[in-house]
Amino acid sequence: MRDRLHTAVALLGELVSFETVSARSNLDLIEHIAAYLDDLGIAAQLSHDESGQKANLFATIGPPIDGGIVLSGHTDVVPIDNQDWQTPPFSLIERDGRLFGRGSADMKGFIACALAQAPAFAESNLSRPIHFAFTFDEEIGSCGAPILIDQVAGQPYRPSIVIVGEPTGMQVIDGHKGGYELTTRITGLEGHASDPTKGVNAVHVAARFIDHLDRRARDLASRPDPDTAFSPPYTTISVGAINGGTARNVIAGQCSFDWELRPLPGDDARAILAEIDAFAEAELLPEMRAGYDAAGIETALEASYPGLKHDRNSEAVALIRSLTGINSSDVVPFGSDAGHFQAAGMSTALFGPGSIDQAHKPDEYIAISQLEACLGFLDRLRDWMADRRMSA
Repeated sequence: MRDRLHTAVALLGELVSFETVSARSNLDLIEHIAAYLDDLGIAAQLSHDESGQKANLFATIGPPIDGGIVLSGHTDVVPIDNQDWQTPPFSLIERDGRLFGRGSADMKGFIACALAQAPAFAESNLSRPIHFAFTFDEEIGSCGAPILIDQVAGQPYRPSIVIVGEPTGMQVIDGHKGGYELTTRITGLEGHASDPTKGVNAVHVAARFIDHLDRRARDLASRPDPDTAFSPPYTTISVGAINGGTARNVIAGQCSFDWELRPLPGDDARAILAEIDAFAEAELLPEMRAGYDAAGIETALEASYPGLKHDRNSEAVALIRSLTGINSSDVVPFGSDAGHFQAAGMSTALFGPGSIDQAHKPDEYIAISQLEACLGFLDRLRDWMADRRMSA
């Protein structure tokens, strides 16, 4: 275990050094992983986005048959902009039993553990294959997973279980909300700010639109579902970024903002979005076009991902429980690639090292003890799959 832990930490340091924020390519990291696997005699297949600058990696260890187990992780990380880091974000720093660096918890720690375990997987007489599935752009809407799943569907064999190694503190997660990632663009009319009546201020319109989103969000929060396992127990709406205008003395002609909807299972997300569109059409656009015929409001769905349907008795949950002795499972409010795998017919659960409480923050870290726990689980997974062959 000590040697593999050393390997996992070294691999994590290499992975963290790649600045795979979603605005940048992840090809260097993917090619680095592919070369590492190739040295072990494990072939990796890549699938790309339309630009060719983002890639998923899919690799198989063991017999090319149905019923394999997928270990899945995303390679992208959130930006460090405007965050006050006390450690270099893209260098792995060890301190007091913790490893600091962007992506250390979310979720390069899990990928490093899987890669550190790859030699042991390759040397074992596995009854079914272990698959590695590493995706791009999960953080901005789970963009890579559908492409990877199409790639998996083209294989002559089909996996049955997926373990997505999101940072759950090595606790079993069997459900999460889905998500809709949206951008709204407001087009107004610029002019001199000394006479606001001679223009259409896109920033002012955006403020009214965002106020409506806030009122809609508070309405949803006022009607929680007392029977749901999710926290918060209601559908959420949140605005994440806004940009508009050119100067304080210029009527803003453009404004755009990014926002998201995370629906509770059972809530009609499409109906919520339709009501928001109707407000813009009925309340905002007529006023804007009274002053400028070409004024407009456009909301684009940039990405969406399905929720992971809550199932405490799924095959994936049962497997993790049998290998860990954990008797409980829970749900989380954040999203992941898991819903895509489940929708494709593969039993899926979240289970990985690190805490989501450390994700997306300055000085993100993962405890070394969490990497040890993950490696121990992967050891038991390997032994279980080898034992199944011996007992067959």
